[in-house]
This record gives sequence, C-alpha cells and structure tokens, in this order.
Amino acid sequence: MCVPANNGDEMSTNDWFHDFFHGLAVDFWVAVAPSADADLPFLEKAFDAPGGAILDVACGAGRHSIPLARRGYRVTGVDLSTTFLDEARRRSEAEALSIEWHRGDMRDLPWRYRFDGALCFGNSFGYCDREGTRAFVRTLAASLKPGAAFVLETGATAESLLPSLQPRRWMEVGDILFFSSATYDAAASRLDVDYSFVRGSVRESATAHTWIYTVAELRELFATEGLIVEQLCSSATGDPFRLGDPRLLLVARKKG
Repeated sequence: MCVPANNGDEMSTNDWFHDFFHGLAVDFWVAVAPSADADLPFLEKAFDAPGGAILDVACGAGRHSIPLARRGYRVTGVDLSTTFLDEARRRSEAEALSIEWHRGDMRDLPWRYRFDGALCFGNSFGYCDREGTRAFVRTLAASLKPGAAFVLETGATAESLLPSLQPRRWMEVGDILFFSSATYDAAASRLDVDYSFVRGSVRESATAHTWIYTVAELRELFATEGLIVEQLCSSATGDPFRLGDPRLLLVARKKG
C-alpha cells in the first residue's frame, strides 16, 4: 500500500521555532555549541579584510557574531528568540563590543544593499518551510551588496542527514539531560524531531521541524536570487564536501 501525502498538519509546523528557543532548550544549545574559533579563518577568507559590515542570521547567543566583532567586523546579529538575544547582549556588553542585535524573522530582513557579507550557522537553515526558505534567500540576497559573500553551515542536507540518520539520541551536558526522537517525512522531505530536556525536576518538551534539501537544490535556490555557489566544503579547512559528510560549508557570492 502506498503512503498518502500528509498535508493536514503542514500549517501547524511552519512556525514551530517561534516558541521553541527558550528555557532549557536555549541553556542546552548554549552549553553544547562548539567554539567558533575553528570557523573564523574560513569566514575571514570569504569576507576579505576586517572592517566590513557582516550580517549573522539566526545568531543565537552570538557564537560567531562576537568573535567576528573582536576581529574588527561591524556585525549585525538577527534572531527571533529574545532569550538568545538577551544572552548575546550580555556577552557582548561584557567585552564592550559594539554589535547591533536585532530581533526579527529571517524571512523578512529589513535591509537593502547594506552588508559586505552574511552567514547562517548552526543548522538554522531549513527551519522554515519551502516557501519560507525561499523568502529568506530572497530577503537575504536583497540585504547584500553586489560581490558580497554568504556562508552557510548545515548538517541537514539530504547528503549529510539521510545516510546516517539516528532515530533516537540522548546525552548529558552539565546538569541537563537531552533526549530526541526523529522521524523523516519522505512526502514532505522534512525531518521531525521530538525533544525533551530535563534538569532536576524540570522537564520541557517540544517538536522541531527541518525541511531537507539536496545540495543541487540549494545551488538552484540560491541562483534564482543571484547568489552563485563558489565552494562546497566539509570542513573549515576547505576539504571538499562528499556524500555522508556530516557538515556542509557553502560559500555563495552575490552577482555584481
């Protein structure tokens, strides 16, 4: 028997991220996120000399925004989570760094031809449905100056995710226990993950959704908005991306 396409719950999944990133989920992500130090040479090469205006989309707690600002870039960080942005402000103010923190939706960036470069790290790409992702790419491209580079990090391309998809995971990070259960909706090309976070007697649960793209689909999507893919790497040292690599670093440049 064929599996029918499941369209009934699509609207309920589109804006899941509005309510996800707060409480224990944010505490866990801040604790588990790796240092940005290894990524900085790769980003600096893409963005050229420090001093340019850089947009960090879905900046979280400033994992990349803050070290880029330390190196002299003029950084604007965008996130929808007030919890993440409060932590980012606290960190940047502790170092007296001048960073513009902006609460907003990645599908509706307000700038035009302002930035010399942009990045989206931490698997945030694909959190929107396909229409929303197209809106993000469109508004991102509009915010960039001609010749500006966009650097995307994702572990959720089809080539990375599907060969080694783990249905269930758990780990302990500090005083937080983390559990997840993942299913892949083939009809929607979407990963649905139920998360639980436990700290002492507190337990918080939520569901996240990530729409999955092949690398070829990403190239075509970016090209429709004048972002031409120049590099597909599996690491910040520039190793070429291949099937099964857990991480994609993509560099695209806006046509002049």
